[in-house]
Amino acid sequence: MLYHLLPVAFWLLALGAIVLWEIIFNYQFSIINYAVPALSLLSAAIIRRIPRHTESVEQCFVVALLLGIAAYWLPTVVGLILPIWFYLIYQNLFSLRSFLSSLLGFACVGLWFAVLSLSPFTFHFSLFTFHPSPFTSNLPLWLPTASVLLAWLLTVLVRKHLRVR
Repeated sequence: MLYHLLPVAFWLLALGAIVLWEIIFNYQFSIINYAVPALSLLSAAIIRRIPRHTESVEQCFVVALLLGIAAYWLPTVVGLILPIWFYLIYQNLFSLRSFLSSLLGFACVGLWFAVLSLSPFTFHFSLFTFHPSPFTSNLPLWLPTASVLLAWLLTVLVRKHLRVR
């Protein structure tokens, strides 16, 4: 019973933290506010699904692309690559090729944004209207990201521990 109820409690607490964040900081509902937590959660799920004794090159590239896109709105999210690398080292899935592929993923996103920003054809998407500001002013945006990632991590740990019993 705990196997199913504890993850629900964790996700409800994360949802409560996000609603409280919306009320306190008075943010308008925007897809941008939820793009960073969604991309971070997707990158964590991709890394978690790598089978043992395989190469992690392709997954590292995709995760770096996702985190690079999320870094457009929250630049400090790039730091999430360090726990991902440590997890891959712990699982014996990390190699020089994985490291270089993640750097190549970040470089592709940087190049893509540079080309789009210098392009004479300006495309105005509502998704790209928010531009990043200095690191300290984006700290409130970490609350939804941290709550979603913490709920996911606690869910994984609880289910793994309860499955062993």
